[in-house]
Amino acid sequence: MYEILIEKAAERDLKKLSAADFERIIPHLKGLAEDARPAGSRKISGSEHDWRIRVGTYRVIYELDEKEKTVKILRVRHRREVYR
Repeated sequence: MYEILIEKAAERDLKKLSAADFERIIPHLKGLAEDARPAGSRKISGSEHDWRIRVGTYRVIYELDEKEKTVKILRVRHRREVYR
């Protein structure tokens, strides 16, 4: 079981989402507590601990710390904006 931590930037991203997108993304965030590498998750190349999951047209970028058993949500953004 992993502890979920949400960065301020990710919190702001979540507040900007429509209600429908918010409701679709939250279960995926909660699911990371049990499985930090769900089906479809990808390691971000060039980074040691950063991963991403896809939720529709949105991407959730998170940092995985196996030693501390934490998942830190860094960003939740539309796919065309997230990698800038």
